[in-house]
Amino acid sequence: MRPGRSVVGRPLRLLLGAVVAAANLTGTAIVVALAAWVLPTGPVEDPGRIRAVNLLVLAGYLLVSIPIGLAWGGLLLRTRRRGADQRLVLYGPLRLATVQAVLWLVATVLFVLINLQYAWRLALSVGETILLGGITTAALSYLLAERILRPAAARVLADGPPRRRMRFGVLVRSVLFWALGTAVPVVGLILAAVSALVFDDVPAGQLATIAIAVGLVALFSGFLTTVGAARAVADPVAALRQALHRVERGDLDARVPVYDATELGMLQAGFNTMTDGLRERERLRDLFGRQVGHDVASLAAAADEVELGGEVRHVAVLFVDLVGSTELAARRPPTEVVALLNRFFGIVVEVVEKCGGWIDKFEGDAALAVFGAPAALDDPAGQALRAARTLAARLAAELPDAAAGIGVSAGDAVAGNVGDPRRYEYTVIGDPVNEAARLTELAKSADGRVLASAAAVASASPDEATHWGLGDAVTLRGRCEPTTLATPRERRRRS
Repeated sequence: MRPGRSVVGRPLRLLLGAVVAAANLTGTAIVVALAAWVLPTGPVEDPGRIRAVNLLVLAGYLLVSIPIGLAWGGLLLRTRRRGADQRLVLYGPLRLATVQAVLWLVATVLFVLINLQYAWRLALSVGETILLGGITTAALSYLLAERILRPAAARVLADGPPRRRMRFGVLVRSVLFWALGTAVPVVGLILAAVSALVFDDVPAGQLATIAIAVGLVALFSGFLTTVGAARAVADPVAALRQALHRVERGDLDARVPVYDATELGMLQAGFNTMTDGLRERERLRDLFGRQVGHDVASLAAAADEVELGGEVRHVAVLFVDLVGSTELAARRPPTEVVALLNRFFGIVVEVVEKCGGWIDKFEGDAALAVFGAPAALDDPAGQALRAARTLAARLAAELPDAAAGIGVSAGDAVAGNVGDPRRYEYTVIGDPVNEAARLTELAKSADGRVLASAAAVASASPDEATHWGLGDAVTLRGRCEPTTLATPRERRRRS
């Protein structure tokens, strides 16, 4: 926004001027009707001439005060100071109400002086009526201006909560509006009754007319002021409730406009801060899940504190490693090698997750996948074996220029956190992990490049076990007991 240009544009100022002028003209008409034809004035000579004089003065005052009020209010809604837009908008309704109060106060003094030459009781009655009408009209002007300025307030408060809360909080503001909208008209009614009792010159019929007229005005103005004040509280609360429902449904982009400088504005800004924090937390959780796996991330988030160590779980382990990666890195530029690895790992992750496993770690050009921990599976060995068969077929079809050895093992292992409370990771340690790594080394030179242990096939479901055939028993590097090898039957048939 250019310096010297107000956040309250010309169309908005024109709308404010029209609404506030209409409110004041309506209040003036009601006050004139009450003062001229309803309220007691005491014995005066030639009331018709007095009424005509007052109406002429009123017309002249309106011709002068309305342009003054519009010009004065327009100046209060303009600023040339940098950074003053927020204060301008938040205090704009109060400033406009102050302008109305000053103009009505001047009118009160003016008409008291004019009517004082005819009768002091007449001057008192007219002055009370104008003063009470001015107070109520100023309150209504405040409510109308506040509602019209909400979009502008939302713009100036879009970057953060109000710099400081207004002096009038929700409770004080509600009580103030009750006083202006209800108590003031009722006070007028009480003053009329007191006047009738003191002077004892008001007929019963006129007293009843006064009570009915002032009572209707009290009901009308009290209703408008109370509804306006209630909406000032209910609207932001309703918007907040709707936004909370969106958050409950998982929509963390929900926000509420901040257009209030009381506790309600702090509540609106606090809600937006909360959703910002939830979005950041969800983003970190997603990043954490991508780093360690969503099951591990959920397990870590649910834990009250970090506990090193683990528990013995029956798991299946799949190890996959590229063949000739050292030679590949020597023959190709690093960018091509990285692109190939990303495509390779993309297939691995997709197949493993589809079969219910998770990637424990990436080791250069190899990956270790675990089935059965931390999330339990009904058939971890069967899922791992199915993943091995699927992975071999997809790598052969989608990455024919990059061969990989795949090994699968199953058995008991310890699954838990390893490291230090300052830096740790969830992993699986045990004989199945070592056996799968050795099977992968052997699979690189085997036909089909997929090997599994007979123990893994034996612990798998019959449906998956029928896809595998047993072969020779070999003693893998670093192991004492021989391992009976198993290969996919479709590979055996092709060979």
